[in-house]
Amino acid sequence: GDRFRGLKLMRIGIIECDVTFTKDKELVCRHSQCDLHTTTNIVATPLANKCSKPFTPAQLDASGKVVKPASAECCTSDITLSEFKTLKGKMDASNPNATTAADYLKGTANFRTDLYTAPGTLMTHQESIALFQKLGTKMTPELKSASVKMPFDGFTQQQYAQKMIDEYKAAGVPACDVFPQSFELDDVLYWIKHESEFGQQAVYLDDKVYKNDPDENLVPADYQKQIAAMPSLKAQGVNYLAPPLFTLVELDANNDIVPSAYAKAAQAAGINLIAWTLERSYPMTTGGGWYYQTVNKGINNDGDTMKMLDVLAQDVGIKGIFSDWPATVTYYANCKGL
Repeated sequence: GDRFRGLKLMRIGIIECDVTFTKDKELVCRHSQCDLHTTTNIVATPLANKCSKPFTPAQLDASGKVVKPASAECCTSDITLSEFKTLKGKMDASNPNATTAADYLKGTANFRTDLYTAPGTLMTHQESIALFQKLGTKMTPELKSASVKMPFDGFTQQQYAQKMIDEYKAAGVPACDVFPQSFELDDVLYWIKHESEFGQQAVYLDDKVYKNDPDENLVPADYQKQIAAMPSLKAQGVNYLAPPLFTLVELDANNDIVPSAYAKAAQAAGINLIAWTLERSYPMTTGGGWYYQTVNKGINNDGDTMKMLDVLAQDVGIKGIFSDWPATVTYYANCKGL
């Protein structure tokens, strides 16, 4: 609707659908296979009893203090596509103190607002393709890691990866307009081998540099392993690598943001870089948080968002960047005549 037309006005080049599957193995757009309990109204509908873990109200002691928070887990794989399409999307949030399903659906964080929200229409992957074609944008679907054991009712990981590509081919979308992504290297290598045109632009999402840390902070040993792996990745046909922002930068002796050893290794290997995610951090006066963790000491104001973007674009040489508020990137591109 109007929001997507607004994105077109901001000259968004590529839009993402995070792809997962339903109980009847149809592809849909969700950020996670098991996020329906916080991103839709499912716990307040008759479908609630089909959830992997139905809504359980918070347990309170005699004084009203929460002893055990409210919980639920509802997955796209719990329901069929037709059931999925009856749900309404909402702000990703839940109320851990809720004693009713209606209250559980509340809980929007205080740094967000529901002022402009309205029940959202859930989309299939095919519907997202049709919308993006209408908008004239390119597409970057992410094959989300399954939250259920694969194969799922005979549906293998390879069939899942192939089905996603097949829906672009069926819609007549040229491979040059699609940047399929996955955090699983095997998915990327599958596309390279079996769908070579799409595989040329397959994006390997790198979470290995922090995955083994409980707080998801950069692990130096894993960071070095990924740097050492660059030539091998290129030799296997990986042309695009997408790590979080902090992987691509570091601070010099003057606390200025500069390209990291990781960025330089990718450049040397001939691998294109895409970064994630801009405009997802809280006010930057205290260092910018998780996405800026390698340069926190050099961050002290919101304008440093633009400084980070400039280093990534001009010095690191990224091919693209994911953004939650793309007006910033558009403003930068206009200033630079990109």
